[in-house]
Amino acid sequence: MSAIPTIFIVITVAFFMMRAAPGGPFDGERQLPPEIEQNILAKYDLDKPIWEQYRLYLADVVLRFDFGPSYKREDFTVNELIALGAPVSAKLGLTALSIALIVGVFLGSFAALRQNTAMDYGVMGMAMFGITVPNFVVAPLLSLFLGVWLNLLPTAGWGGGDFAHMLMPVTALALPQIAVISRLSRGGMIEVLRSNFVRTARAKGLPEGMVIRRHALRAGILPVVSYLGPATAAVLTGSVVIEKIFGLPGLGRYFVDSALQRDYTVVMGTVILFSTLIITFNFIADIMYGVMDPRVRANR
Repeated sequence: MSAIPTIFIVITVAFFMMRAAPGGPFDGERQLPPEIEQNILAKYDLDKPIWEQYRLYLADVVLRFDFGPSYKREDFTVNELIALGAPVSAKLGLTALSIALIVGVFLGSFAALRQNTAMDYGVMGMAMFGITVPNFVVAPLLSLFLGVWLNLLPTAGWGGGDFAHMLMPVTALALPQIAVISRLSRGGMIEVLRSNFVRTARAKGLPEGMVIRRHALRAGILPVVSYLGPATAAVLTGSVVIEKIFGLPGLGRYFVDSALQRDYTVVMGTVILFSTLIITFNFIADIMYGVMDPRVRANR
């Protein structure tokens, strides 16, 4: 029930913060006669008091799901730009998040099963390195080595979402999440492997592989399930930078360009969409946690 008030707060804060920023959407244009400038402002309701602008915008978004026209891309509405960029951002983000989950859970479980060995220290060392180095540093380095020096992969462009064009952006976006997920998986697995029900399963003579797969792994990845919401937020916000670095035609590039140009409606539409996705994924993560943990279902 808190999702709707949260989205309302996001819309309100983003709206007034955009208006409070210096400059406006038409300040960069050549000097226009006052009459023409007034007509342009009136066309987009920018001549009205800010509270009236807010009321009109909120009505369009809530009642008609209409984010309005783009101030800088005159041939497009914000809804059309979202429809163009969302598939690219979705493919990039979901691919990166899926890879991060698979690789991170595997590495974390592997390290937990070999606790305090060289393998464990190696995996956790790489995880710490992945956490400390942000993706906006990894992305240019990948582009420099693999694209410019070795000429193995294209440094920019989407190419229809083929493997060559997606490899570097997905890698840069997934590496920090792999690091976090592997540490969470390791901690969860170590705790579960010492629990009573795992010792009971081993005492019954079950094969070690079955004990790990059917008993320990399901409970051990619960911290990862809880992290899915923040991970989604990190991937979405990270894709804004990654898309700009690699020149991908996704929502991130539209967001950055529009923020610099004070294209209010595009920035607002992107913020609302991202916020809704983050809230939705947090809700899904809570449901998954309850399904996977019997103790949560019993309390409810």
